[in-house]
Parts: sequence; structure tokens; C-alpha cells
Amino acid sequence: MSETSEKSTTRATATPEAPSTPETPARLTRAQWWLLVVACAAVALVVAAMASLNMALPDIAVDVGATQSQLTWIVDSYTLVLAAFLLPAGALGDRYGRRGVLVAGLAIVGVASALPLVLDSPTWIIVARGLAGLGAALVMPATLSVITAGFPEERRARAVGIWAGTAGAGCIAGMLVSGVILEYSSWLMIFVCFAVAAAVLLTASLTIASSRAQEQWPPDLLGSALSILAVGLFVFGLMEGPHRGWADASVLACIILGLAAATGFVLAELHTPDSARRSGRAAARSRRAVTDRAFGSGALTLLFQFVAMFGVFFIVVQYLQLVLGYSPLDSSIQLIPLILLVMTVSVLIPPIVPRVGLRFLFAGGLALLTGAFVLIGELDPQSSTVLINAALLLPGIGMGMVSAPATHAIVSSTPDDKQGVASAVNDATRELGAAIGVAVAGSMLAAMYGRGIEPVAEMIPDPTARSAVSDSLASALKVAEAAGPRGDELADLARSAFLEGMQQASWTIAVILAVGAVVAAFLSPGRPRITKGREPA
Repeated sequence: MSETSEKSTTRATATPEAPSTPETPARLTRAQWWLLVVACAAVALVVAAMASLNMALPDIAVDVGATQSQLTWIVDSYTLVLAAFLLPAGALGDRYGRRGVLVAGLAIVGVASALPLVLDSPTWIIVARGLAGLGAALVMPATLSVITAGFPEERRARAVGIWAGTAGAGCIAGMLVSGVILEYSSWLMIFVCFAVAAAVLLTASLTIASSRAQEQWPPDLLGSALSILAVGLFVFGLMEGPHRGWADASVLACIILGLAAATGFVLAELHTPDSARRSGRAAARSRRAVTDRAFGSGALTLLFQFVAMFGVFFIVVQYLQLVLGYSPLDSSIQLIPLILLVMTVSVLIPPIVPRVGLRFLFAGGLALLTGAFVLIGELDPQSSTVLINAALLLPGIGMGMVSAPATHAIVSSTPDDKQGVASAVNDATRELGAAIGVAVAGSMLAAMYGRGIEPVAEMIPDPTARSAVSDSLASALKVAEAAGPRGDELADLARSAFLEGMQQASWTIAVILAVGAVVAAFLSPGRPRITKGREPA
């Protein structure tokens, strides 16, 4: 199929805070609406796949005999491969066509999702999830770049807002769908649903317009390799830190080598053969200081937002199920208002960005997320419905405030020829934030729970039961259930140790987000100044 070349326009004068023209924007065509629907559905699919199996891990362990380590990698292999290959995948879309890369990614996701139906050993499920992560790496930047290339500048912010809201809500939607499936069917149906959805979206993707960079530069093989190593090693270190310990030699080596590869990537990009060709644009770039600040603050804000998002998922889902006794389906339903808030606020925010500026939205959104984690740290078994709802709804407002403006700041600060790479940067910061959020929440929660439950565990004579109680609250509750009436005291003590760890983890993330709010207040551009007869500056 033919690839349509988009206009190669540099946005030297446009800023993410204001539309490029004061005129009333033209209405969207049916083709643009359809493109938006397909792109949003595709990104929702791959984001949902990231979290969907968390609910099914106990059933998978029983059916295929997976160890705890294998269960961890059934979840983590998807995220690791996705994060590592995002930047090269975005560059592929710019060079060879974004629709083609999107179609290829959906095909890989579909095949990988079908593999566990015939090869259901733990090793093959891990391989299938990693392969699906590779497909997702092709899909995610392509979905955003086809939108930015296919929409006029004056309509792009709203389209990006819808995309960002869908991407932010996709993870919770994945857990909800999984909860419904597990309520009535086997965990294999989760893979069936993803395979069918990928096939449907692949067919739909063939009907949308494509684009690619007009100016073709030589493939950057060294930069691609270094970016894969940098993100892959760093994320691997963050994932293994809570399990092996942050002082473990392999964890430290991965993080240090990842940072070294990132440094090498930056140096290599500054000395590529076409750097001389690009140096003539240095003056134009220097005149875009505000846009550069928008790009940097947008990327950092997205990272902090996803630290918060996955911190919420990790902590709150366990609180709902293990402390309040909700079923997986009930806990997923409890998160629906958060989904709706993220999507609604993401769609409503773009028109007010020119009036309030990025600084207010970024700093304010992160401040709300900080407050949300302070409230989460106060939750206990007797918490009122008002407090629980506030702790669940505040994150939705905060995420919605920052997600769409941050994404638009990144893509609108980048020339059209590099939209695939800009989209990949947007997605990579999300993945890094997710990895950091889970690592911080997981390590703090595990450390504080272990310290709190240790005196109780030492009094248990059975070594197997003692080890189970020390491992996690979920295991402790199973031991308590088997112990009969005497188990009630053990369950209460284990919940108390968990709540102490939950409080410390929540407050630690709150401090991180507070720092992010301060950084955003200083780094982000404020409200654009408007002079009579002139565009916002």
C-alpha cells in the first residue's frame, strides 16, 4: 500500500500553549475521526496488556506450575522489552511509514497473544509476553505519531488529549476486563481476547492514512543499540531491585551500565555524521527556548505522573483486596471512577492550557498527586468511604491535568519528520516512571512489612508457614485461614505490618512527587504573554 508523505513543517514559532491561528478551526473529517478511534483503541490495547495478567497470576501459578520468579517475569518481560525498544521503533515509523509499523506491531501482538493457547509452559508464556512487548513497542509511538501527522495544528491538542486520556485509563481498563474474565472463565481467555482484538485493530489500521518523514537520514544503528541497552538495563535493574535488594551487585551493575549507555547515546547523537547538516538549525533552536523548556518539563512531568499511577495501582489494589477483602473484580470496579476522571479531565484540559500555562498545570497536577498519596498513607481497615473515595479520585484529577498537556508539549516541540521519535520519548518516559513507581512502592512496602512481621513470624514453629508469613500479606492471610480461630490474631498483625509498609511507601512517593511539583514550577513555561495584534509569545 502506498505511504502518504506528510508535510515537513518545523514548528519554529508554534508553542504548545497556544494554537497557531486565532481563526475558528475547521471541523474534523470522518477520516480524521476514524484515525483517532483506531489509534486510541490500539494504544488502549497495548497498555491494557501491560497490567491485565496481574489479576490472573494465582490461577496461572496453579495451572502451569510457575514459580514466584517465573510469575514475576510473566509480567515484567512485557514491560522490559516494550521500554527497551520504544526509541528504535519510533525511528522506524519516521523512516519507513508509521501505519506500516503500527500494522506490524499489531500483528506481533496478535501472534504473541495466541502463543500461550498452544504453548502454555511458564517459559513459553514469558517468551510470548516478551514478544508481545516488542509488538507493543512498535504500536505505541506509531499511534501518537499518526495522530500528530494526521491532524491540523489547531485540532492536534484536543486529539492528543483524547489519546493521553485513553492511554492513561487503558491500564485500569485492562485490570477490569481481566477481573470480569476471571470471574466467569479461565485466564487463557485473556490471551484469546487480546489476540482477537489485535486482529480486528490490524484490519482497521489498514484503512487509515499513513505518513513518514520527508527528509530521510541514514539509519542510526549505534544510537538504536545504545538506547536499547540504556533503557533495557536501567529498567531491568529497577525491576530486580525490590526482589534481590538494592545493594545486589547485579542490580547495581545494570543501573550503572544503563546510565553509562544513556551517556554514550547522548554523545553518539551529538557526533553523528549528519550533525554538521543539522548544525545550521542551531540558531533556530536557540530561539525556541520556551519550546525546549516545554519538551523537558513535559517529559519529566510524565515520568512523575507514571511514578504516581503505578504506585497507586501497586498499593491500592493490594489494600482493597487484602485489607478490605474485595474480590479482583470488585477492586477493579472500585477503580472505574479513576478511569473516567483521567479521560474526562484529559479531554477538557487542552482548551484552557493557553489561559493558565503549563507551569500551573504541571505543578498543580503533581501537587494534587502528592496530596493523594498522603491520603493513601492514612488508609486503614476502618477508613471512611469519604476518605477512600478521595484517595482514589484525587489521582484521577491530577493525572488528567498533566497527561495531555505534557504529551502535547513533547510532540509539538519536535519537527514533523521526528514525530515517531518524539512519540517514543513520550512513551519511554511513561515506562520509566512506571518502573520507578513499582520499584519504590514494592521495595518500601516489602521492607517495612518484613520488619513489622518479623517478631510475629519468629514465633511460628513451622518453617514453611514462617517463611510464607514473612513473604507477603497474601501468604500470611492464607496461613491464618488454615490456622482456624487462632489465625484471626495473626491476620490482624499481618495487616498492621502491611499498613505500616503502605504508609511509608505512600509517603515516600508523596515526597518524590512534591519534589517533582517544585521542579515543574521552576522548569515549565508559564502562561504565554499576549500582545495586541500578535500571537501569544
